[in-house]
Amino acid sequence: MIYKVSDTENRLRNIKLLLLDVDGVMTDGSIIYNDRGEEIKVFCVRDGLGIRMLMESGISVGVVTGRSSDALYHRCKNLHIQHIFDGISDKAAALDKITEKTGIKNHDIAYIGDDLPDISIMRKVGIPIAVADAHENVIEVAHMVTSAKGGAGAIREVSEAIVKAQGNWEAVTKRL
Repeated sequence: MIYKVSDTENRLRNIKLLLLDVDGVMTDGSIIYNDRGEEIKVFCVRDGLGIRMLMESGISVGVVTGRSSDALYHRCKNLHIQHIFDGISDKAAALDKITEKTGIKNHDIAYIGDDLPDISIMRKVGIPIAVADAHENVIEVAHMVTSAKGGAGAIREVSEAIVKAQGNWEAVTKRL
């Protein structure tokens, strides 16, 4: 993990909500269709455990994505992610709805993105995060850059950083 802004690690202590892009963050960005035209997505199990760790620590998790898919809904149901904002063309505008719905302020929200549509929301949250294989403009905006690529443990990396910064690592890992 690369911390590009000096107080980022300190600011992780205040995160109450982690928002995730889907394609390129929760997945490696590949889109697979079967013979019936159904979309198939591949999710990283380590990222799923990271999401569980956050929730065990009292941190909410949500997704903000430009696309919609049944595969995403199945994954979110499995992980008990309740904040799902899909089919979103203006992610910054979606953030206003999210803060209104959750009561969580922008500065207490982290967002993980990988591509150009993520920049608008990244500029409005407390901690904008880019996955290792993100577009260079996304990395430029980010306060943190993961070592792992999207769909390959990047969410887990961020989850562990948040849980550790908030002093919950031992308690959470004992409950898993």
